[in-house]
Amino acid sequence: MSERIVRTQVGIVGAGPAGLWLAHLLAVAGIDSVVLEKRPRAEIAATHRAGILEQGTVDLMTALGLDARMRAEGYAHHGIELRVAGQARRIDFADLVGRAVQLYPQQEVFSDLADGAAAKGLDVRFEVADVALHDLTGESPSITFTDADGTPTRVVCDFVAGCDGSRGISKRAIPEVLRTDHFREYPFGWFGILVEAEPSAPELIYANSDHGFALISQRTATTQRMYFQCDPTDSPDNWDDERIWDQLDACTAAPGFTLRRGPIFDKTVIPMRSYVCEPLQYGRLFLAGDAGHTVPPTGAKGMNLAAGDVSVLARSLERYYREGEADLLETYTATALSRVWKAQHFSWWMTSMLHTQPGASTFDRRRQLGELDLVTTSRAGSTYLAEAYTGWPLIPTRPGFLDPDTALGNVLASQLTGRETTASRP
Repeated sequence: MSERIVRTQVGIVGAGPAGLWLAHLLAVAGIDSVVLEKRPRAEIAATHRAGILEQGTVDLMTALGLDARMRAEGYAHHGIELRVAGQARRIDFADLVGRAVQLYPQQEVFSDLADGAAAKGLDVRFEVADVALHDLTGESPSITFTDADGTPTRVVCDFVAGCDGSRGISKRAIPEVLRTDHFREYPFGWFGILVEAEPSAPELIYANSDHGFALISQRTATTQRMYFQCDPTDSPDNWDDERIWDQLDACTAAPGFTLRRGPIFDKTVIPMRSYVCEPLQYGRLFLAGDAGHTVPPTGAKGMNLAAGDVSVLARSLERYYREGEADLLETYTATALSRVWKAQHFSWWMTSMLHTQPGASTFDRRRQLGELDLVTTSRAGSTYLAEAYTGWPLIPTRPGFLDPDTALGNVLASQLTGRETTASRP
């Protein structure tokens, strides 16, 4: 079959939240894009992923008109509980920083973005194969692939956005001699379960105990997500249900608290890793989201970093097409990584503060408890945690970057109000 040629301004590899957010933002700016995804849409929508949306990410969904289901089915959390040796220490986001987060799983964010893209007529192609990037340092890069109907296709574009996750092809298109891979692997993982049960608490519980770390989270009114610290090489097959509940009970024990049990229908072991690719750009290729960096889930930053990356990239592309200036594109790596490295520190800090370190001495343990006491009894310490957890601005506020006089500028400025706009679900 002869190759079909498709021309667009921005070719986007990956139709997860990063790629679809970017397509929506570019559409607001009047910039055309084509989004390519190898997985079927139904498969992505059925993959259970955690989802804590920072205040700015909630506001971004609202500004894009994609917030109705999030507000109806999600849960606004105005704080979290740090449980230290059985004692509850609440971090009150509303009091400390006037903001909140929204518990809304990633697969639901994806569905809202995909539905919105279809309604707006955005060009999103699922189930493509053999994706390859070409001529990234030239003026007309291209992406070749086999479309879902079996047709060999080439997207010819001005820029390529790599939003294809940590295992995608985009970051590997940056030559190794030009790329630095910053990597940290933690000596523990998370054993996660999905369980049919009512919520055990109204907000997330981050528990630090002599038995290890545990996180009690929510998904829906009838489905809960729970984790406990484990050996990263462990297998779910080694844990029967009773052993799982015993471990969770030991980690979360507190006066008057009862962990709600139910049928466990999913078990998984999640490795804890941090990664940053530097630079995030090569020629006319720009990385966003997990394609360029990953964080351990303790700080709830992964999806929110993707929202920040694509907000910066969309504004940079808008300036290029609208004003003929490439300055923001040239500094994309520095701008995006400024937020990424802050999130890396916060995620590392939360992880090291809450988990039991293998081989830790009594000094290490006492020091950790002292740190937790300091953070939870000092308003300054609690405020830092609340500010970082609810999120920094998705884009820089410096002059020349944010332009509120454009449609895209209005969308991006919506998350700079600094106060809570999240609506609680009854």
